Amino acid sequence: MDRGSKSQGLAEVFRRVPILCAVAIVIGSIASLGALLFVEAVGWMNDALLISPRSRVQWDGNTVFLAAATVLVPTIGGAVVGLLVRQSGGRPLGPPDVIAAVQLANPLPAPRHGFGSTLAAVISLGSGASVGQYGPMVYLGALIGGLIRRFRLAIPDLPEIGIACGVAAAIATAFNAPIAGMVFAHEVVLRHYSTRAFAPVTIAATTGFVTASLIFEREPLFLVAFEGVRYWHEFLLFALLGVVGAVTAICFMHLILRMARLAAASSLPGWLRPAVAGLGVGLTGLWLPDILGIGNETLRFATIPGAFGTSELAMIIAAKITLSALCIGFGFAGGVFSPALLIGILLGAFFWAIWAPFMPQSGVAPYALAGMMALASPIIGAPLTCILILFELTHNYDITIAAMVSVVISNMIGHRAFGRSLFDRQLAGRNIILQQGRDRARMEAQTVIGLLRNDFPTCRMTDGATQIWAMLQGRNTAFVLDQAGRLAGTVSLADLRDAVDTASVAEVMRPASLVFDKATSIFAAMARLGDFVGDAVAVIDESGRYLGAVPEAALIRAYLDLSGRLREEENAAL
Repeated sequence: MDRGSKSQGLAEVFRRVPILCAVAIVIGSIASLGALLFVEAVGWMNDALLISPRSRVQWDGNTVFLAAATVLVPTIGGAVVGLLVRQSGGRPLGPPDVIAAVQLANPLPAPRHGFGSTLAAVISLGSGASVGQYGPMVYLGALIGGLIRRFRLAIPDLPEIGIACGVAAAIATAFNAPIAGMVFAHEVVLRHYSTRAFAPVTIAATTGFVTASLIFEREPLFLVAFEGVRYWHEFLLFALLGVVGAVTAICFMHLILRMARLAAASSLPGWLRPAVAGLGVGLTGLWLPDILGIGNETLRFATIPGAFGTSELAMIIAAKITLSALCIGFGFAGGVFSPALLIGILLGAFFWAIWAPFMPQSGVAPYALAGMMALASPIIGAPLTCILILFELTHNYDITIAAMVSVVISNMIGHRAFGRSLFDRQLAGRNIILQQGRDRARMEAQTVIGLLRNDFPTCRMTDGATQIWAMLQGRNTAFVLDQAGRLAGTVSLADLRDAVDTASVAEVMRPASLVFDKATSIFAAMARLGDFVGDAVAVIDESGRYLGAVPEAALIRAYLDLSGRLREEENAAL
């Protein structure tokens, strides 16, 4: 690189650094405030609608009113959510939409749909649905960060970086965990660690943490006093807990997908399905009020020895798994991370209660917390984030080491038996396959229509061979069309070379060896090119009508451009 190029490169770096820092701070601040407002709105609704344990205690003397509220609030809330979701795009938006937008370099759905989905999530959580708050907070952060797309700041990949900044700030705010927020944005959303993205995402996560913890002085999710793991054999139990967590997570994820299929196959109107799920929540809440809402109080009590009996833990776990799958599958707006944390911490406490009578142990807290992350990790596909969240929540090195064993075992089993995460499986249902790599996902998302050309020779079946021979100067193949413009076959110079003057194209043409349609993706086209010999491949519509042709060289160029673009994103510097 000459001196002039170096000077220009340094000047560009000095231009980008302040812009990216400013963008990160602004997005981090707004996303953090949005997340705090979201949490406060849900808390206010929980108190006003008798979902929170504190508000329910005040109505203990009026059992009829309390029972009616327990059943009616989630049911009516579900109907409102159903109507709102129908008006705002037809389905709740969440982390899978964020991942798809970033991985395919597409914009998020319209902000109107995003804010409508966020409002639906507030109503869902506020009315006691068994869904989580972190998924909607992630989407809200992404929505705020994605608005940077509207500004032309001449920085490559800025829309994707903006989304990652919003996500990192939201997670940092939710858990008081800036490192986990930064890692989550890279591990789950960006799926790479380029220098260009790393710096602003870290700044945004730190901004979210400062806003939540130092300015608004929000308390951490829970505090745990733990002196360390006292017995070596307990690490074997943590590994076994990882296996149990993985199996439970896999069952939970399959149940969510099954409930979604059941809802889609039912004759219930879409807007009424959340109400049915809400009725199930309300009726179960009469018997087990701990399953109502997010369950932060239950989450905290689970780390206290004796707070729940063994049979009570088993019932709450079973009810929470079933109702969370029902609510998410039947259309309540909310995430899966909070239910996974709650089910996991109860599962860990249950695991401890089973083993405690038989061997010395260090208490319920490490098992509850290890179970929490062992169950959540395979669901969100972010083992490193889970380990860091726990470390930043507890500030306890020993308990993090214990949980790390469970998380690693759980994540290995979950990835092998189910896939990288529930998000990836939900995206696969929309034909966005991320498990085979980012390059394949982008090639699957682009069709050959963008490479279509109309300058390849075509002819009719009644045309003379000599006439076509003269036309094919500089080309090897012509596409033969019938009277309706449908592709009938191809004719090449080799086919025409031995034809007599009186022969027609119909006598010498061959069936097309390879044809694409409008929906053929670049990946599918590349896979089918293996045995193809020729200049270009014809593209037809549903009725077989010839639309044009895609040159083989254009497909290869598109593949190389896309692969190069991804490598540039993953290794980009400022």
